[in-house]
Amino acid sequence: MPIQTKVRKIGNSLGIVLSKEALQTLKVSEGDVLYLTEAPEGSLRITPERPGFEAKMELAGSLMNRYRNAFRELAK
Repeated sequence: MPIQTKVRKIGNSLGIVLSKEALQTLKVSEGDVLYLTEAPEGSLRITPERPGFEAKMELAGSLMNRYRNAFRELAK
């Protein structure tokens, strides 16, 4: 189910406000950490902090750097 929101000025920055439904779907509340990661077709994925998630992202990043030439060839 798509949830629509607008980009708004918040102080000197821009941000989005997540609706109650979006917060319930993500199972997050005020002060929780969210990660934005690239997804296909120029989109972003919003993921709440979960135990071990940061370690997995660091491992994925190091593997992508280590095998970047192989990934580049596979992407062709």
